[in-house]
Amino acid sequence: MVDDNVHLRSNMVMQQLVKRGIEDPRVLQAMRDTPRHLFVPPRHRDMAYEDMPLPIGHEQTISQPLMVAMMTAALQLHGHERVLEIGTGSGYQAAILSRLATVVFSIERIPELAAQARATLAKTGIFNVHVLVGDGSLGLPEHGPYDAIVVTAASPKVPPALLDQLRLGGRLVIPVGNRHEQTLVRLTATDNGPQAERLGGCRFVPLIGQQGWLRSEIARTDGP
Repeated sequence: MVDDNVHLRSNMVMQQLVKRGIEDPRVLQAMRDTPRHLFVPPRHRDMAYEDMPLPIGHEQTISQPLMVAMMTAALQLHGHERVLEIGTGSGYQAAILSRLATVVFSIERIPELAAQARATLAKTGIFNVHVLVGDGSLGLPEHGPYDAIVVTAASPKVPPALLDQLRLGGRLVIPVGNRHEQTLVRLTATDNGPQAERLGGCRFVPLIGQQGWLRSEIARTDGP
């Protein structure tokens, strides 16, 4: 079975990532080396390497492999960075980041998902990721500043708290837009303020928090 999963990962990288423009060799290797199937609930494990997001419970998803690779590549990591992830989910994105940076702090608002992610990361031998429970829209200033921040949930605007925690030259990658469609944006911290680049369209679950979507807003947009 291990050999089958290695083959599936190699095929995923070639067919879903390389052929769609992902070029960073370190990102591609991280995607080859990380056992995505362990971060997927057992009932969906046979689809772990397919070209789609998958449910992980609590109305959350593990992102499509291509989106994980795109967001990771957009951070432009070289190996020495301190990284903040907003939205741990299953822990898969954090596992990829762990192979590309020195240390990763990851915030998850749902305690059950955070606990499961910690267990899976430990099972896969990853110990440079620290998973905390909290409001990701506010970041984690006590462990900053960060060289890179990635947000794996959609926000109606860029949270000022996250920009404040970026080191000069640091990159923030975040989906920004309404509840139904967003644009993936990279912001780079410069002496003249954040410089923004649009990276393409996307669709994510909402970033719920003080500087993201409020629960009352989600209830209104999702109600009858």
